[in-house]
Amino acid sequence: MQKEQRPAVAGWFTTDDGDVRLVGSRCGVCGTPYFPRNTLACRNPQCAGPKDGSELAEYLFSTRGRIWSYADQRYKPPAPYVSGDPFEPYVVAAVELEVEQMVILGQVAKGFTVDDLAVGMPVELTVGTLYADDEAEHTVWMWRPVND
Repeated sequence: MQKEQRPAVAGWFTTDDGDVRLVGSRCGVCGTPYFPRNTLACRNPQCAGPKDGSELAEYLFSTRGRIWSYADQRYKPPAPYVSGDPFEPYVVAAVELEVEQMVILGQVAKGFTVDDLAVGMPVELTVGTLYADDEAEHTVWMWRPVND
């Protein structure tokens, strides 16, 4: 029997309609995007908005980008990070999003190593399991290499 899938961090990404999208916010006045979500006020000093949070709206980020940097994660991160038991090394990638041109860090999909990656390589969002417990598989967004 397949376990229920739950986001490891609620509200940071969505899989509605089968598409994986990072969920953040964006200033309706100057267009500055924020991830994770910003609800306080636009932090762009050049923004002419009211700076009371009313200028911010939910924003779904683009799903593709290019690898800006990447590295092996060979040790188990300390709490509060939760990983599978036993710990399995993985790869992390900093990806510059295609539309927003901001860099978002995330794991690379299982099965890929640093030998499979290169700076500038195109990737897209996917979902993978961070860890599983008796109740569910706890999921996160991951980056998956794609052909351009």
